Amino acid sequence: MDPIVFAAVLVAAACHAGWNATIKGGLDPLATTVLISVGAAVVAGAFLPIVGPLAPDAWPWCGASVLIHLLYFAVLIESYRAGDMGQVYPIARGSAPLMTAIATTTLIGERLSLAGWGGIILLVCGVILLSLRGGRDIAPLDRKAVGFALFTAVTICAYSVVDGVGARRAGSANAYSVALFAATGPVMAMYALARRGREVIAGMVRHWRIGIAGGTLQLGAYGIVIWAMTVAPIAIVAALRETSVLFGALIATVILKEPLQAPRVAAALMIVAGLTLMRLY
Repeated sequence: MDPIVFAAVLVAAACHAGWNATIKGGLDPLATTVLISVGAAVVAGAFLPIVGPLAPDAWPWCGASVLIHLLYFAVLIESYRAGDMGQVYPIARGSAPLMTAIATTTLIGERLSLAGWGGIILLVCGVILLSLRGGRDIAPLDRKAVGFALFTAVTICAYSVVDGVGARRAGSANAYSVALFAATGPVMAMYALARRGREVIAGMVRHWRIGIAGGTLQLGAYGIVIWAMTVAPIAIVAALRETSVLFGALIATVILKEPLQAPRVAAALMIVAGLTLMRLY
């Protein structure tokens, strides 16, 4: 893989972990998630005149992605209600790369080398190991949290494939990204109003700075990923993005004060080995 693309996706992974930590660290997961989505829409809206309109062939893909992202955010919120970030985040993000690799191979005909498959499998094993004991000092995983996390992984796989194909159809990764986030914010706001009523707006207004900061991170992180999927295999990019679990584990340990067990060190080494193989793809 081109070193610039490789490095860019790793930067995107760090940004992704950052805005996910904002959700967990906020006063209310629903309000914070929607606030970040609205913030991303505001930032995206400022770029609409610059990137130009989205190609007609890409609109169905963009619309489908908006709906999948709505489902993703809804399930992610429930995941964070049920379990610690150190447990939920690795399972949700770690299960998706293998799903995506299988989907892109069977549905759109992308072919990966032995090194590519090996890197993805090592990364998946690493992120699953990273979550074996969760963020709590107990042996068993929280079944409810795991269920939500795995469902989240399915939505990640779905929007990764849809956005990869959609951005290629659009001919402009920037136009696709801006259109996607500009449309997702209002949809998320309507979802919040339907679920919680007008009271959710008051909390969002008080913390608008979090929305802009988190939204900028969200737009930048996924915008880079969408661009990368137009110049590299979707499955490889999706897998590289999940190195965000390393940044997520660091944030969970240092900032959220969730415990770090020894297996996570081994998991980190497995992820690095997987990255090395994917870099050689």
